[in-house]
Amino acid sequence: MLLQCLRAERIKCRRAPVWLAFLILPLFPAVLGTGNYLANLSVLQSGWYSLWTQHTLFAAMFFLPAQFGVFCAWQWRLEHTDHNWNSLMTAPVPVRDLYLAKLLLAAGISVLAQACIAVLFVLSGKIAGIDAPLPPELPGWLLLGTVGGIPVCAVQLFFSLACRAFAPPVAFGLIGGMFGLLFLSQGWGYAFPYSLLSLGMRANNPQMTLELTPFLLACTAYTVVFSIFSVRLMQRRDVAAE
Repeated sequence: MLLQCLRAERIKCRRAPVWLAFLILPLFPAVLGTGNYLANLSVLQSGWYSLWTQHTLFAAMFFLPAQFGVFCAWQWRLEHTDHNWNSLMTAPVPVRDLYLAKLLLAAGISVLAQACIAVLFVLSGKIAGIDAPLPPELPGWLLLGTVGGIPVCAVQLFFSLACRAFAPPVAFGLIGGMFGLLFLSQGWGYAFPYSLLSLGMRANNPQMTLELTPFLLACTAYTVVFSIFSVRLMQRRDVAAE
């Protein structure tokens, strides 16, 4: 049943206008980060590592949370309009599977976002004239950045479910990203879901040693907790005329 739900979610996304956000938003951190890198070459002298700090500072703080916010809000926006909620909740499908299909699709978006960041990072480095080999840590940054993005998606799915409007959950994602950087700067990165994205990507600090076990435990805990919140909210929300 879960596979059928996931297939249905994919069909909904096939021609969705939300994909415009994924074509446009990744360009901003790449352009801003590369511009900042080129403007400060006298200080940023570590090549790829310095460029990564500039790209991820903007991406993890603003644009990735916004991307996840837009996608998760759009996923529930479809159910919140035109009596689709009634059709969804009266379908002979477990509520758990309905939610997990959305979470899995959002996790796939986290993979896609990191792939876009990787491509733009390499292209930006070539344009900036960096001729050194790519950092061997790059696959790990991208992989753990993907993992750190999943709890952010779980949080965003919960708030997008709870709020029928489109814009507030997106704004919440932006605010969460900024607070994530604040928590990270205070050494509380493992205690806040939006900080996990920055931790996984080593945003603004590629030489940082990541404590893998606490990181994975925090990602799992936030994903599970907010998934439970979402499923319970779905079970309690009545089917009603809209």
